[in-house]
Amino acid sequence: MASSRILVGIFGAPHGVRGELRLKSFTGDPLAIADYKRLTDESGARPFKIIAARPLKDDMLIVRVEGVADRTAAEKLTNVSLSIAREDLPPADEEEFYHADLIGLRAETRDGAVLGKIAAVLNFGAGDILDVRPDVGENLLLPFTKKVVPQVDLAGGRVIVEPPDEIIVTEEDEAGDA
Repeated sequence: MASSRILVGIFGAPHGVRGELRLKSFTGDPLAIADYKRLTDESGARPFKIIAARPLKDDMLIVRVEGVADRTAAEKLTNVSLSIAREDLPPADEEEFYHADLIGLRAETRDGAVLGKIAAVLNFGAGDILDVRPDVGENLLLPFTKKVVPQVDLAGGRVIVEPPDEIIVTEEDEAGDA
């Protein structure tokens, strides 16, 4: 399910008048985004080189981008996503996963009941949440913890889920997946 490009950050608003701008980094170490050699827009067509970066707060940085010398040029980059080719990233450590590798995997119980497919990996500050989209009905939001998701089988295209007690999978739900 792996995507050929991985989202690693997004440019925010300009910072000052000399071409600096905010950058929300999605990398484990926010400043590591400046070390990537082949950053591009989402399509992979427009390259970017970060020539300076400093932390602002948490995962937000102030950056200088090669070729961006004033506020007007920086404004044109607001909301532009930064990505990198999947093959340019190091392999994930054991028990770590790139979000892009999880999207599209089947979420199923140990008994084989399919709950849906992972549509997104969300994080609102308290940890990752899997947004599971069933064929019928409302999406399920499941904490991406070892207790709720004890197994990730990338080769098999699935995750095994032990839904919390608050989520009850009925026979009717399972029939909707058939």
